[in-house]
Amino acid sequence: MSNISELTGDIRELAREKNAIILAHNYQIPEVQDVADLTGDSLALSIQASRTEADIIVFCGVHFMAEAASIICPDKKVLLPVPDAGCAMADMLSADELRAEKVRLPGVPVVTYVNSAAEVKAESDICCTSANAVQVVKSLRSPEVLMTPDRNLAMWTQRHTDQKIHYWDGYCPIHNDLTVAAVRKALEDHQGAVLMAHPECPPEVLDMADAVRSTSGMLAYVKESGRREFIVATENGLLYPLAKQNPEKKFYAASPDMVCKDMKKTGLEEILRALRSEEPVVTVEELVRKRAMKAVERMMAVPRD
Repeated sequence: MSNISELTGDIRELAREKNAIILAHNYQIPEVQDVADLTGDSLALSIQASRTEADIIVFCGVHFMAEAASIICPDKKVLLPVPDAGCAMADMLSADELRAEKVRLPGVPVVTYVNSAAEVKAESDICCTSANAVQVVKSLRSPEVLMTPDRNLAMWTQRHTDQKIHYWDGYCPIHNDLTVAAVRKALEDHQGAVLMAHPECPPEVLDMADAVRSTSGMLAYVKESGRREFIVATENGLLYPLAKQNPEKKFYAASPDMVCKDMKKTGLEEILRALRSEEPVVTVEELVRKRAMKAVERMMAVPRD
């Protein structure tokens, strides 16, 4: 087995030869984040990649992220190194189920979290991220909205708007399984540390947090904060970029169990194999792609606070 430095060198050389850009989500393993051209949140990575001259995107993440890259970058070949890297939350809502829900709630606009399948985005009026969900819902100026697929993000958004929010009963198991008891233990073990929580966490955990932020929001919050210690209530992969960008500060997992196995499936060997073979390719059928892109574009047109 090749060592990390050899694999990294081979990947970088082949990426240059093939005019490929490597994207890695914040939850990926450290060596994958280190070899990437860009790291960050899923949708932001695709948007950044669309502004490059790259011919190939290697998305180190899960399937819906590669689909999003295909939606936003139709002129580029999108590779997902591990084709069975999926998302339990995205799998909790199908396009057929959303169509049935729209019949049940006629005329109610649909706000869909980007952590969803392309076909679900295509059935939606507008997309949102964990960072802009509140702004997106308020922009609709509708007395009622339907948010899918994450109930916890919907309930968090409901706290910040007078609009009635109906929601699909989906969730991220990694975040949803975080308990008050686990958070309380982390707070006791690291007294004085700031608790940051992702809005995919349950409401009772968010009630305990000093700051509720997306992964990119957590990175920005820590950078601007004068505090020195932080408890991080999201998938534990984020601890690596937090520590890398803030070596003088300390970071602790809210729970050692917050590990997404799908996010850890991609390694350097899988990236190199994908670059060599230019497979597996992720594509989105054109009609679905165009409809999904409209929902993404509507989100991008919402003014930021």
